[in-house]
Amino acid sequence: MTSLQLSELDRKELHTEVISICQRLIRIPSVNYGDGKGDESAIASTVVELLAEVGIASKIYESAPGRCNVIATIEGLDAKRPGLVLHGHLDVVPANAQDWSVEPFAAEIRDGMIWGRGAVDMKNTDAMIIAIFRMWARKGIKPPRNIVLAFFADEEAGSLFGSRWMVANHPEVFSGCSEAISEVGGFSVTVADNKRLYFIEAAQKGIHWMRLSADGRAGHGSMMNSENALTRLSEAVSAVGNYEWPQKYTKTVKILFKKIAEVTGKKYDEKDLRPLLQELGPMVRMIGATLQNTANPTMLDAGYKANVIPQSASAVIDGRFLPGMEDELNETIKKIVGPDIKIETITHDIALEVDFEGEIVDAMTNAILAFDPEGIPVPYLMSGGTDNKALSELGIVGYGFSPLKLPADLDFMALFHGVDERVPIDSLKFGTDVLENFLRNS
Repeated sequence: MTSLQLSELDRKELHTEVISICQRLIRIPSVNYGDGKGDESAIASTVVELLAEVGIASKIYESAPGRCNVIATIEGLDAKRPGLVLHGHLDVVPANAQDWSVEPFAAEIRDGMIWGRGAVDMKNTDAMIIAIFRMWARKGIKPPRNIVLAFFADEEAGSLFGSRWMVANHPEVFSGCSEAISEVGGFSVTVADNKRLYFIEAAQKGIHWMRLSADGRAGHGSMMNSENALTRLSEAVSAVGNYEWPQKYTKTVKILFKKIAEVTGKKYDEKDLRPLLQELGPMVRMIGATLQNTANPTMLDAGYKANVIPQSASAVIDGRFLPGMEDELNETIKKIVGPDIKIETITHDIALEVDFEGEIVDAMTNAILAFDPEGIPVPYLMSGGTDNKALSELGIVGYGFSPLKLPADLDFMALFHGVDERVPIDSLKFGTDVLENFLRNS
């Protein structure tokens, strides 16, 4: 059956199902604690079951005990076209129930929203994907081209048991695919005069987590010591944390800020784009970080007793570099800390930047406009990263497109890994409609 439009009754059924599936997935606490401590087996089995109920065969790839990835291939109308990878991740970060207004894994509906860990990162999108393909299977609808559905493990801790493992050990499941779609894109940001920009992720900063170490002379805490490792380390950490990184703008950033200036009527000055940040409300924290490299101290480790000066001390720095600016980040850190501080890499991942043009971008743009004619799709550079990094190693071009039309006053970015994570139900319905339209026309 060709891609006919869904009836209103079908759409209502789709909306009901996506809400139900989202709640069901949230209620499975697939928590990733890092350092290999996670378990996606229960939620992976649920995904397999939900797909199997409508005749979609899928397979679990277990990278380690309990670390499960799910893959299903949907046959398209034109198998000669390069395929699309539509992917999400099944794991979530921990949640301290004492800090929450609701039980984090109850998926309670309150104030028109589904509350729970994973509601925006990213079981909402997993639910959209599953609900759409269940509907299509029941209706006999096929996409224009082959689609690989991938639900990865371990995205929240570096993807070593998820997309990285799949790319290294089972690249064949992505054979013939040229493009990918995943999380943190297609969401609305309301600016002046209630104009809605829809941020589609077309670039990501790279990651360099590093450990700084200082050695010194151990001794009694009551005595003079000019070779205190903790003092040396503290000075280096303070220098890194207080360093003002120069502004450097990528092509994606320039496109975004030109559109912000156009929509708001404010001046576009490519020498300094920071004045335009105030137009973005709560998004300023994340978008501001994409105008420069960043390096934030996040952990300290030294000493074992109050009256003992330790022989060594260490700290962790979360470094993030813009596309093409990794060497600048690393060389700057070396200059800041000086020759006596040892630097070692803990985690490293690439930066990404792809063109915001072509048939797939047109399909995303048209899908948004079909349900919000006044919407303004724009590309943006993400300060974090997604599983598109791993897939890029196979030559697959990835975008962030998990659409949501959000209330103007919702601090969306604060919900990622935050307390009281929640997704508006109307936003979830909108996103499902837009994603379904995109998949029909991609």
